[in-house]
Amino acid sequence: MNYLAHLHLGGRQPADMLGSLYGDFVKGPLQGRWPLQVEAGIRLHRQIDAFTDSHPLVLQAKARFPSERRRYAGILLDLFFDHCLAANWRDYSTEPLEDFTLRVYRALQNEPQLPGKLALIAPRMAEQDWLGSYREFAVLEQVLASMSRRLSRPEGLAGGLAELERLYQPLHEDFRAFYPQLCAFASHAGA
Repeated sequence: MNYLAHLHLGGRQPADMLGSLYGDFVKGPLQGRWPLQVEAGIRLHRQIDAFTDSHPLVLQAKARFPSERRRYAGILLDLFFDHCLAANWRDYSTEPLEDFTLRVYRALQNEPQLPGKLALIAPRMAEQDWLGSYREFAVLEQVLASMSRRLSRPEGLAGGLAELERLYQPLHEDFRAFYPQLCAFASHAGA
């Protein structure tokens, strides 16, 4: 799962949201470096990742990609699933997506000590409405281009958007089958 899904699953309070995002930026043992509620969000983020990475529906979705792209299938799937969530937001939340993203951006803006790279990208995330923009499939092209610049082998994501477009319907069905199970898992794990 990518940013939007982690935020959606992580809880409504600002500390929950921060922990949901920190999971991608904070590595290793937590050891009380962050407030308890933020650390609980980081742990939930890690549990969601482990559940997702081993789930049969996700493994099935990854297997839809050609063998030469499988190494990058997880990255492509994370982005695509965030697109599916944003495009079908009303199916999973009663809060409008615009209100949700504003709350996230406000939580980020109000936190003076964001970790590492999150401190650098948070202002752009809000200015460019990264989370809300996932509704549009075409935005994934820009996201993939940005991600490929950070990879040691950027060619692995080349043509990824075309692959997602070709697999759109079956991957969308995979998301629809998987996401309710992930929601149930997250609500129990976060309780």
